[in-house]
Amino acid sequence: GVTFASAELTEESEEVSRPAVQIPNPIEEERLKRAILRIRDEGLATAVTDLGGGGVSCAVSETAHRFGLGAQVWLEKIPLKYPGLAPWEIWLSESQERMLLVSPPDKVDRCLEAFEDEEVEANIIGRLTGTGELCVDYLGYRVATLDLDFLFKPPTVTRRAEWTPPVFEEPFFKPPKDLGETLLKLLSSPNVCSKEEAVRTYDHEVKGATAVKPFQGLRAGPNDAAVLKPIVSSWRGIVVSCGIKPRYGKIDPYWMAASSIDEAIRNNVAVGGRRIALLDNFTWGNPEKPDRMGGLLRAVKACYRLAKAYGTPFISGKDSLYNESPLGPVTPTLLITALGIIPDVRLAVTSDLKRPGNPLYLVGFTKAELGGSEYYSLMNILGRSVPKVYMPMAKRLVEAMVEAIDQQLVKACHDLSEGGLGVAAAEMAIGGGLGVELYLAQVPRPKSLRRDDFILFSESNTRFLVEVKADAEEEFEKVMRGVPHGKVGQVLREPTLVVRGVSGKLLMEVEVSEAEKAWKRRL
Repeated sequence: GVTFASAELTEESEEVSRPAVQIPNPIEEERLKRAILRIRDEGLATAVTDLGGGGVSCAVSETAHRFGLGAQVWLEKIPLKYPGLAPWEIWLSESQERMLLVSPPDKVDRCLEAFEDEEVEANIIGRLTGTGELCVDYLGYRVATLDLDFLFKPPTVTRRAEWTPPVFEEPFFKPPKDLGETLLKLLSSPNVCSKEEAVRTYDHEVKGATAVKPFQGLRAGPNDAAVLKPIVSSWRGIVVSCGIKPRYGKIDPYWMAASSIDEAIRNNVAVGGRRIALLDNFTWGNPEKPDRMGGLLRAVKACYRLAKAYGTPFISGKDSLYNESPLGPVTPTLLITALGIIPDVRLAVTSDLKRPGNPLYLVGFTKAELGGSEYYSLMNILGRSVPKVYMPMAKRLVEAMVEAIDQQLVKACHDLSEGGLGVAAAEMAIGGGLGVELYLAQVPRPKSLRRDDFILFSESNTRFLVEVKADAEEEFEKVMRGVPHGKVGQVLREPTLVVRGVSGKLLMEVEVSEAEKAWKRRL
């Protein structure tokens, strides 16, 4: 819980803090949700809040303070999952699937009846008062009294932030002799390989509203986002996508955060999403230490600047700080979730290749940005050239992609992320059961970038690999006018990955079945 999350881990934490892990119960949550919706529809409550961080203590205090009132709580009335809890444990427990409601006295019985009908345990645990004080009783004994005005006016805390950029060297090495073998290693690496075994542990078909699922196509390749159709009477849908770049955080938290935002947005756009809002999930070390706070401040600055530049507001989030142990802090990491709107779920674009002969376009600009990349990771290298996000071109590029999708010029689309162009092409081929031929000489890039391995595995941001309808090349290029794009290949009937280098030389010829086998290795 919150108390646990605000302390560093020690060698004793495994035993001492084991009760801090909350155990969810989705069946109970569904019953609770139905009861709450009934209470809302029948007007039986005047306020409601969930019991999250701090449990009953925060929920009651915040509710009473919001109305300028006080509250009295009887701890023995609170239903317990486990007997024998001390009063302070009841007060602070963060057990899941619990809500706090405020109900007028003349509607309490009907309110409790709604919970009883759903077989959800509910009790009257206290009342609002006009004293402005929070009074907590247990079995007739007063165990706490707090003035709420005092409680909600804490002293201002000033933290020191320091940031010293770490010194890393960009590696120098010869390109691998067999890039096909390198691609297979990338596909089977932990951050790239299929997570199907974990994903299918959960039911992504709840309520039958999932229009685009986590896996797609003949051989279940990865999609960039999920699309939900929540309203039966409307074809409009919600697009859910994510972005996370933990290795980048070892180089610079600013570009780690910026890259995570960019990835979440382009994953959303790849299926047809727009009007995007963001959620942040920070995982960080102890912010009371100046260097940790300095890195956190850099990441927050990136969130602000990218959100403003993209026009994608942050609407929620959840942070986990103080993640340290005797071995040191966790790698600064930010998970971004993006929520977008798609006007018609029937027009959503998926990642699997559709038809032999269709041209493949790379939209976006490829640079020698491999710092923190999966390619460098294969060689136990971190590097320095962390990928950056280039505004305002990035915004114009995603807007052009949305327009191309709306004009139905795009048959398949996949963002370029871990493993770059090579991995993206392989994943699209796996999903469609078709082949790909790529010409690296046609990839939009600086003239100075001529290394085939860097072009193939660069992780530059804001890039898409797009299958375009064979008869729509002219219209697609018209839409892309003003943003970097190039026709880099075509879809093959033969399920083979063929890549030709900058010089035109054949670099690899890998069977899609081999790529699929590598990608579907067990974690």
